[in-house]
Amino acid sequence: MQGSQQLEEYLLAQLAAGERTATEQIYKQHYPVVTKWIMHNGGSEADAADVYQEAIVVLYEKSQDEAFRLSCKIGTYLFAISKHLWYKKANKRQQDPVSLPDDDRQEWAYEDDVNAHRERENYYAQLNAALEQIGEPCKSLLKAFYHEDKSMQEIASGFGYTNTDNAKTQKYKCLTRLRKIFHNVQVK
Repeated sequence: MQGSQQLEEYLLAQLAAGERTATEQIYKQHYPVVTKWIMHNGGSEADAADVYQEAIVVLYEKSQDEAFRLSCKIGTYLFAISKHLWYKKANKRQQDPVSLPDDDRQEWAYEDDVNAHRERENYYAQLNAALEQIGEPCKSLLKAFYHEDKSMQEIASGFGYTNTDNAKTQKYKCLTRLRKIFHNVQVK
């Protein structure tokens, strides 16, 4: 065990010094494990090569820092970095699944923004229509709480409720009614 730890420390020192043989040894020794894991988790061999290369660069940069102390084996460290980089890359792929030229991507982004804006406008139109149908005192109570940021104490005294608990109960009943009306409202 002691000899293994000394070899790890030696390889890390050689890597920090820019020794090509140490870099090659580390690269060849741990590459198959990382590649197998990435391919098992939805990546290709090219993905694995890219991720592993980035992990080697991170290890090299860390080895340049005199304060850096490796508290595990080099392979464990490279695997952890590779795993983190792969999850980051896979997450980015899920958010941007199709790789298109920039012009097409911008066109899609614009259309998505327009569609999101239309959906938001429809939502607010439907909400306003529901508020018109809910009637008083619910309309005023909800407006006082959500638009005017009045406290429940202010609402209780302003609407003539005996205490804040009664005002909260009424607000809850009004919200329940608003939700029912909201889901049944047809906006033109």
